[in-house]
Amino acid sequence: MRPDNSVTANGRGYRLPSIDMLRGLAIVIMALDHVRDYFMAGGEVDPMANPDIGAALFLTRWITHFCAPVFVFLAGTSAGLMTTRKSPSALGAFLFTRGMWLIVVEWFVVATAWSFAPWGIPQAGGLIVVPMQVIWAIGASMIVLAGAQFLGQRACLVIGGAILVSHNLLDAFWPATGGLFATASPAWTALHAQTGVLLGPFHLAFVYPLLPWIGVMLAGFGTARLFQEPAERRDPRLLAWGLGAMAACVVLRAAGVYGDPNPWRVQDGAIPTLIDSLNVTKYPPSLIFLLMTLGPAAVLCAYAGRLPDIVRQPLIVFGRAPFAFYVAHLYVIHALAVGFGVLRGFDARQFLTFSFFFPEGYGVGLPGVYLVWLLVIATLYPFCKWVAALKGRRQDRWLSYL
Repeated sequence: MRPDNSVTANGRGYRLPSIDMLRGLAIVIMALDHVRDYFMAGGEVDPMANPDIGAALFLTRWITHFCAPVFVFLAGTSAGLMTTRKSPSALGAFLFTRGMWLIVVEWFVVATAWSFAPWGIPQAGGLIVVPMQVIWAIGASMIVLAGAQFLGQRACLVIGGAILVSHNLLDAFWPATGGLFATASPAWTALHAQTGVLLGPFHLAFVYPLLPWIGVMLAGFGTARLFQEPAERRDPRLLAWGLGAMAACVVLRAAGVYGDPNPWRVQDGAIPTLIDSLNVTKYPPSLIFLLMTLGPAAVLCAYAGRLPDIVRQPLIVFGRAPFAFYVAHLYVIHALAVGFGVLRGFDARQFLTFSFFFPEGYGVGLPGVYLVWLLVIATLYPFCKWVAALKGRRQDRWLSYL
């Protein structure tokens, strides 16, 4: 088992195997949620909103909540590790340009993968719908970090932590919206609520309200020094912080006085009650949501170096090509859905839209979802291994944008 040193065989000194492993695990789990979107019979956009959901489907959706917080936090951490080899000016320029690049990719490349209809969605009145999701959140947060990093890592940690702890104070009076396809609210509403904004032929559906994600990235940037420490010092601190976050999550959720706008209630039975208590708010991510996800992630990161290589190494491969995986997996999943739909007797044109508009009678059960998920992971592993190897042996500037 190889020790988790900060300078790796990858050739990029700011990469840590434990971070890459955690990021790889997150994107593999994320793919499960997207396969569920495109293949689940009678699939719902968010099955957790259904009080009668079964435990298996609930956990399939719930486990994917860990992905976005891990993505955004580790993006900030990786930027913080770059301070050892980039000046603040160079780092600011890189973060700004990469943030803009990610937003452009979200708008034109990722949005097309979701719908396969860059000309517009009939169910949305012919508008070109652009879901602004995790890539948008990372990109916009990077742009903010490009300026904030001049304040230093400690200041970013304090500011990020303050945002995470306090943003739920806005829940009571932040303007309500009519959903992603509503456009009555001003654009700034997207800082803390889901909303839609019309821009010419484009309908920007802000799925990920931005403000809390900025806090997550700033906090990730501020903790980079921890990851520069030797594993024997870093891992116990990660474990302590992770367990502390999980304990705070349990206490806040049980008290029910702050940290999430969706209160839990005692249901008919222990399992339904547990399910209801775990159904916390992701859009925007509440304080309890972030404690619930980042706490276990820190614990897992503390133990990452102890996992057997047969588990670690494939995840590290995925974690070293996360952007390439993200873009590719959406096209692969949607293309598989089109092919499967045609095999089931549907017209291919019925699948040139978002998954929640797919025809009735299409889809498979939960076991089938897991089988398709494994197929997607196996299909993309060689591609990600090639991308990771390319980034490991070459230092071309453009590779930093993949």
